[in-house]
Amino acid sequence: MLKTVDLNGKRALITGAGSGIGRAIALRLAEEGMKLALVGRSADKLMRTAALTGRPLDMLVLPTDITTARGIDDIMHIMEGHFRGLDVLVNNAGMALNCPFEETSDEAFDKIMALNVKAPFVLCKRSLKLLRQSDCPTIINIGSVTAHQGYVQQAAYAASKHALLGLTKSLAREVCGEGIRVHMISPGGVYTDMIAVARPDLSPEGMIQPEEVAELAAYLVTHRGNAVVDEIRLHRATKEPFQ
Repeated sequence: MLKTVDLNGKRALITGAGSGIGRAIALRLAEEGMKLALVGRSADKLMRTAALTGRPLDMLVLPTDITTARGIDDIMHIMEGHFRGLDVLVNNAGMALNCPFEETSDEAFDKIMALNVKAPFVLCKRSLKLLRQSDCPTIINIGSVTAHQGYVQQAAYAASKHALLGLTKSLAREVCGEGIRVHMISPGGVYTDMIAVARPDLSPEGMIQPEEVAELAAYLVTHRGNAVVDEIRLHRATKEPFQ
């Protein structure tokens, strides 16, 4: 039976919360009454997100580099000490790269894998202790349509999203028996600053809005049943493929 969860007073950690999809998810979950830890590199952007929720006192602004072990350890220490737990983890932070394969440097590849794959991996691992204490433990990883496609000049980015999908599917099956839900939302063509970098040829007209992804994230958190959904794909309402 599908159960609706009351999120009022529940605690969520959202990475990449300073703009785009991360900000939209933060605003949507704040509407449900959640207390949020907003993580990103820019304190100014995170403070703007906190202000937009209308409930800044329920928000923790944590400007942190999540590609470092110390950064993640600091976040989890604060979550445990300030919020006394964690109910929802949203791994949204990521970076895109639009570059010919042969021109993609080893350093650029390592950088994109560190943020798009290793950081979610470590955050998931560090969060399990706290999530096991929750009555609605949920992990949402924000992926991309590139987790299923191979686009020109996006080899490193596609590799990172394929890896995140594999991580999500494996973890979802490993912890579902403990009541921990692990989902991945794989949108195609969301109008954000990142897409402008990855696909400068695309027009914002007709693209998915961050708020649409946020609404789906909220649904996954508030509705729990026996079925385990490890991935949901979002496509633009157009006959033109995202490629």
